[in-house]
Amino acid sequence: MNGKAPHIVQYQGSKRILAPQILQYMPKSCSRMIEPFSGTAAMTIAAAMDGRASSFMVNDLNAPLVKMLKEAVERPTRLLRDYEHVWSSQFEFPEGHVAHFYAVRDRFNAGETSSANMLYLLARCVKGSVRYGRGGNFNQSPDKRRHGTSPAKLAPNLLAVSKLLKGRTEFSSVDYREMFKIARKGDVVYMDPPYQGVSDVRDNRYCSGVSFAEFVESLYELEAKGVDYLISYDGQCGGRGYGEELPSDLKCRKYLLCAGLSTQATFLGRREVTYEALYVSKSIAPRVESNICEQCEFQEVASW
Repeated sequence: MNGKAPHIVQYQGSKRILAPQILQYMPKSCSRMIEPFSGTAAMTIAAAMDGRASSFMVNDLNAPLVKMLKEAVERPTRLLRDYEHVWSSQFEFPEGHVAHFYAVRDRFNAGETSSANMLYLLARCVKGSVRYGRGGNFNQSPDKRRHGTSPAKLAPNLLAVSKLLKGRTEFSSVDYREMFKIARKGDVVYMDPPYQGVSDVRDNRYCSGVSFAEFVESLYELEAKGVDYLISYDGQCGGRGYGEELPSDLKCRKYLLCAGLSTQATFLGRREVTYEALYVSKSIAPRVESNICEQCEFQEVASW
C-alpha cells in the first residue's frame, strides 16, 4: 500500500496502523470484502486504497456509528456541513467547550443520534476511546485539552474515504452471524471482534459482547462454505500471552504482528512490545506467504 490510508476519526482499537501489515496476508484481489465488526472501517478503507476488492460490506452492531460511516461515504459534503455546525458551536457555548461536549452527549443519549453528533463525540472524547454504560448510553468524557478535529482538517480525509468507497459499499448493523450467512466463496471476511477478555461479558467499549464458543462455531460454518477469512484476535505483551487460541482443527495459520510499545506498560515504567495475533484461514495462507516481506522486522510467524 503506497501512502497512508485516509481515516475519518481517531478510534481506539482501530487497525489503521496495523493495516499495512495485515494487508500482506490478504489475497491480492477478491470479489468482495466483508467486515462484520467494522468499527470505523479502517481495514475496508485500506483494502480499497490498495485495490484488494471490487466491493465491500461494512457492518457493526453500533448503529449510530454505521449510520455515520454511511453518510461519510455517500454524502460527505453534507456531513462536513453538519459537523462544522456542531463543532464550531462549542466556542459560543456559554458554559465553555467542555460543558458543550456534555450537552451534545446528553442530546445524543436522548435520541439525537445524528451522524454529526456521533462524529463530534468521537472527535472530542478522550483518546478516541468510545465507552458505553450498561444502558447503552455513550458515557466517555471529553479531552479537556483539545477541541477535537477541526472541519478543515477532517475534510480531505472524509472526501478521500468517500472517493474510495462510494458506489461500491453496503452498510448494515446486524449480528455478525448474519454477515456470515451472506458470505460466499470468492469473498474475504476480515474480523476484528471484541477481544476475549470481554468476549463473554458486557463491556463498556462495545455495544455487545461476543461468545467465544459461538464465534468458533460460526467459523466452522465459514470453513464449510469455503469462505476465506482473517481474524485479529488477542496476542501477547512482554512475552505473556492472553486469550484462548482458536481450535487447531480449523487449521488456520497464526501470525504475530508487532503493534508497538504497550502504552500501559510504558506508563508503569516498563518497555514491553505488544503483538497482536492474526489468524489466516487455511485456504489463504499458502497463496499469500510468498508475498510476505521476510526481511521486515515487525513480522513474526508463530507456529501452532
